Amino acid sequence: MIRERRNKEKLASYYNKFMEEGIIDPNVHPWVAESWQRCRAMNLPHETMPKINKLSREEIAEHQKTHEFIVKYVDGLYEQSKQHFNIHNLSMLLIDESGYVIKNYAMPFFQRIIKDIQGMRVLEEDVGTSSISVAREHNVPFLMFGPEMWIKDSHSGDACSAPVCVNGKIRYIISFFSLDQNDLPYDLLLSLLLTMKYSIEQHLAMLESWTINRIMMEQLPVTVYWLGKDGEVKYCNENGRKRLDGHERLEDIFLNYEHIPVKKALQGTPTQRREITWITQDRTYEDITTVMPIKVGSEVESALVLSMSIEDLKTTIAHATGYSSRYSLYSMVGETSEFLALQHKASRVARTDHNILLQGEPGTGKQRLAHGIHQASPRAAAPLIAVKCHNAPLAELEEEFFGCNDKEKQSAGKLELSMGGTLFLDEVEKLPLEMGDELADALTHGLPPLVKGGKPRMFDVRVIAACDSNLKRLADKGLFSRKLYELVLDTTMRVPPLRERVKDIEVIAGHILVEMSAQHNLPQKRLSPEAVSLLLSCSWPGNIKQLQGVIEQAFFHTPGSIIEAENIKLPGDKTLERSWKYDKEAFIAAWKSAGGNISKLANMLDVSRVTLYRYLKKYGLGPKAK
Repeated sequence: MIRERRNKEKLASYYNKFMEEGIIDPNVHPWVAESWQRCRAMNLPHETMPKINKLSREEIAEHQKTHEFIVKYVDGLYEQSKQHFNIHNLSMLLIDESGYVIKNYAMPFFQRIIKDIQGMRVLEEDVGTSSISVAREHNVPFLMFGPEMWIKDSHSGDACSAPVCVNGKIRYIISFFSLDQNDLPYDLLLSLLLTMKYSIEQHLAMLESWTINRIMMEQLPVTVYWLGKDGEVKYCNENGRKRLDGHERLEDIFLNYEHIPVKKALQGTPTQRREITWITQDRTYEDITTVMPIKVGSEVESALVLSMSIEDLKTTIAHATGYSSRYSLYSMVGETSEFLALQHKASRVARTDHNILLQGEPGTGKQRLAHGIHQASPRAAAPLIAVKCHNAPLAELEEEFFGCNDKEKQSAGKLELSMGGTLFLDEVEKLPLEMGDELADALTHGLPPLVKGGKPRMFDVRVIAACDSNLKRLADKGLFSRKLYELVLDTTMRVPPLRERVKDIEVIAGHILVEMSAQHNLPQKRLSPEAVSLLLSCSWPGNIKQLQGVIEQAFFHTPGSIIEAENIKLPGDKTLERSWKYDKEAFIAAWKSAGGNISKLANMLDVSRVTLYRYLKKYGLGPKAK
């Protein structure tokens, strides 16, 4: 509250009259008068500062540590305005909501008057009437002249205090004190006080917002990086810290940093929801990534990176809407009687609710067939949950299939996510026998109830299992769960290898080329008769998957619209593979041939991108060598 300058001699006479006679002069400010009366009722001493409540040395240290975040900020404000405090012999107090002094920004003169004020409680019941007590009581800034204060030793100076509020609640109080006999430039000091009050309030509001955002970022299954102009990591959440593995910059850990659109964002170009592969020396992350420039005015000052694992994203989607199949039965092509018979049987079986066992060599298309069966079934609108079976500790597999319901961690298992839909067990032969038994029991009899006295949790799930081996033989030898084998045995379908459907090779290759063109938004390409003949001459031990790899490599390696025989690298042709690993010139030639495109080069050389980036680094191409 801004008040007009008052005559201190008159104020002193009002004070003395009240102390001697208990009479309040009408000219005394009502809030001051009310406080005087309360202090008199409490029999508070008024001549000198009484021994008041004070924290111990250890408590003071802990108190300041608790409020360290605001002390550092007020320190900065004080340093900016220090000259005003020096000129007018002012002291500034930072006080918490309970009335304890957190820190005393005192000048030497003031320190000689009141020593060690830090840790003291300065409420009305402790020191009587003061600008602090009035500001706290009425939640407004208040200027108090010396003779209005309860303690007579303080009458030589003035004080003004202001509450610092967040969401209408007092969080702190800042107070200016002067023990100078001279009148102060009240307008200037009040302006400074109110500016500090507003600045601290805005800082606290920002901290609150930042704290909430940080909690959100830590809890969400998202990797977050906030990067400065030179690429330094200014903030990252727990997921981000795990990926950095102790490094301070993204380019120190990610081999393909140059291909992550961070620099584009720092130049002002955003990238939204793009599929990005993050490659380290030890592992690869497949993410959906957004990188946004952060501008101050028109200048880009930083960039925000939000990246979510595609697998995590799939799981999240499964919770909301479920997985859907990516392929129909008619995405599989062929003209041989073997293939047409398989396609017809799949279409017929799809309409039933039988569990299915798909058997065939690796790469024959069992996964695509499983997707097609699901899509053609009455369960098509429900989730299709695919599980790549593997040999792992039982507890890990149980959590994957059945979920976790601990107090500290709760997650749905693949069995629950597939409710009403299809559970696809790929490479089911790799599932440990004990886990196979548990899964079969759960599918047949349900899981124990989550609450005592509840009903077993039953699962309306269709199972499609795919196996590269003879599952019956494995079960007979005791190497695979007999229970699970019998459960998926309702319908068995054999997927023939590519060598048994040679006439389909040309049709399949052409279909792959059409899919490649659509996927990469590139002009269509076709095979020359000589290229077709070359493909027909191969036995294709890796079946359709192997054929697809060869076709994709030829697609990127061929500059024109016709793929010739010389553009095709058949399995077993190790000439290029051997040369680029040891010959820098051969690698550079392949790099140029691919036009610097990582995907093209990976297909040309038939290697993983992880391996490719290591050689790019080795030969000084792509990401800068560290």
